[in-house]
Amino acid sequence: MSKKSLILAAIFVFVAGAYSYAQDQTQSAGAGSGLDSQGIRRYLLGPGDVLDVRVFGQPDLSSVVEIDADGNVSSLPFLEKPIRAQCRTEKEVQKDVAVAYAKYIKNPQVSVQIKERKSRQPATIFGAVKMPMQVVMMREVRLHELITKAQGWTDRASGTIEITHTEPPMCPAEGVFQNATLSEKGSFGIAIFKLNDLKAGKEEANPIIWPGDMVRVTEGEPVYITGSVVTPRELVIRDNLTLKLAIAMAGGPSRMAKTNEVHILRQKEGGQEELKINYDAIRKGTAPDVVLKPFDVIEVGDSGLFSNKGMSDLFKGIVRGTAGVVTQRGIIY
Repeated sequence: MSKKSLILAAIFVFVAGAYSYAQDQTQSAGAGSGLDSQGIRRYLLGPGDVLDVRVFGQPDLSSVVEIDADGNVSSLPFLEKPIRAQCRTEKEVQKDVAVAYAKYIKNPQVSVQIKERKSRQPATIFGAVKMPMQVVMMREVRLHELITKAQGWTDRASGTIEITHTEPPMCPAEGVFQNATLSEKGSFGIAIFKLNDLKAGKEEANPIIWPGDMVRVTEGEPVYITGSVVTPRELVIRDNLTLKLAIAMAGGPSRMAKTNEVHILRQKEGGQEELKINYDAIRKGTAPDVVLKPFDVIEVGDSGLFSNKGMSDLFKGIVRGTAGVVTQRGIIY
């Protein structure tokens, strides 16, 4: 081999050694940061999780074990008694495994890593969200993050969010169901939160979600507004939708609308009832606004061409049109 080749080979060995050393240092720093192999900080173990236990220099003692239904590691070779794993980290279990094998080996070097996470039930989010889904719970997750994961709420969201527990928390240290008013429904109750409070960033409206929780962003019931409004449409009831607000959301009454007599067709047991409402009085503040109910049909009538309002509007239109013609003639001629 030539002198030049020997020099190049030496440089290659040096660079490779330096790279390997840097990699080892990076891995050591990562191991001491409190993050496991999947980047989840301080994951607490539970029944069903699978651990890869290795005792260096002792292949007969190394094995892959599953945490049993009681939350213990009980199937390691030569283990005199089970090692508690539930609600502990793999590093804490690693220390106990080393203590257990110290009876047979001097200063045993033990490694415990999480191979599979199977102890947490997924949380389910559905209802008025853009992408209903199940979310695997690897760490502490709050309501706002779960809704973001589901790509946010839809236009049909009613303004409330229901959270139902399906199982108790495995590890109380992982968080509690905070500031919730529970009803009598379900095994662990239903908590109801307001969407507006969540939008406003109120902490009490952004609880921690438990594994197995059912989260429903409720859909609002519809009302329908028709007739002489700018944009007849279907609306979703949110936070006590009123007649005045509904008409405003439909673009307001048209010019020929008969606003002193608005009809509401309301569903009731056995049929319908018709309400006649003076919208002008509501707008002036001399009559109370009307809170709408699901499936109300609001009909804003037409005042008619030969009514007082119709003739007045027609005359105003003629005057405006004539003025426009005069102006145009002045410009042209």
